[in-house]
Amino acid sequence: MWAGACAIVGAMTDRTDSLLPLELSELLLDCTGGRPRSVEVVQTLWSGYGQLLRCKLSGGSCDSVIVKHVRWPSTADHPRGWNSSRSHQRKVRSYQVEAEWYRRYAERCGDGCRVPRCLAVGLGEEVAIVLQDLDDAGFDGRRRRAGHIEVNACLAWLAEFHATFLGTAPDALWDVGTYWHLATRPDELDVLEDGPLRAGAAEIDRRLSAGRFQTLVHGDAKLANFCFSADGSEVAAVDFQYVGGGCGMKDVAYFISSCLDEDEAERQEASLLDFYFSQLEQALTQRDANVDVAALVAEWRGLYALAWTDFYRFLKGWSPGHWKIHRYSERLANEVLAAL
Repeated sequence: MWAGACAIVGAMTDRTDSLLPLELSELLLDCTGGRPRSVEVVQTLWSGYGQLLRCKLSGGSCDSVIVKHVRWPSTADHPRGWNSSRSHQRKVRSYQVEAEWYRRYAERCGDGCRVPRCLAVGLGEEVAIVLQDLDDAGFDGRRRRAGHIEVNACLAWLAEFHATFLGTAPDALWDVGTYWHLATRPDELDVLEDGPLRAGAAEIDRRLSAGRFQTLVHGDAKLANFCFSADGSEVAAVDFQYVGGGCGMKDVAYFISSCLDEDEAERQEASLLDFYFSQLEQALTQRDANVDVAALVAEWRGLYALAWTDFYRFLKGWSPGHWKIHRYSERLANEVLAAL
């Protein structure tokens, strides 16, 4: 994942040979016309699956690019101990999905749901994705906490994204997006000690997938995966490993859970949803979309608590002591389970 992309874990170096294989240097030359003069490790990828690199270039069409260089590790090092063949295959698939997303879908994103422009994709035993450096494009801000302006900017981005891809079939992506989708997380379900939540998991998943209105969801739309303009009013999003089909409420609930504590999430629930849906209606109206907007809004509002509980189900099995397991999540889950 591209979480915490502002963290620097390696220093600038003029020795490109140690961080950038010859094949990558040639890929950069092909897509930019420039040669790497320095390489910075922005971060290592989740569980040791490669590195995110910032490459400063000499010559060519741009001064700097980001390279997501994925290499399958000989031994995985999951920070919470979830190492298995299933986990490995899910990660491999996620990077293949991200490559396909940038090759086939990303160019449909306009200024309202800005993403880095893809310059090249290299697929083989390793995956290399060469992307526009969003820092150079004016999106160099990262946030550990979000204020009103930043939260609204991200919700507006999600609304535009969901409107852009409403009704789009997730060809070559995850059939059902998000990294916590039930079908891909049987191990976490098996160890879930909450009996009612475990028993209701399949029905919650079914109802989310059976909705009349489906779109593409980002799948990991947390605060750390948004890059901000200087004043925080505009954003671009990164990390599309888990993009796929689904109800837009999955992204909205997950995003809110990533940046608000239980009291804030409960207090602001109505106003945040009102803002998101106002942005969604505006985006669909501007597109003159042939869709019953009122029916869409009614359906998705009714699925918000289910989407929150769906993620809560995963989290409670994956990391029972996580800070997001709190009173607000428990209340929503209890309400959903009582209504099933």
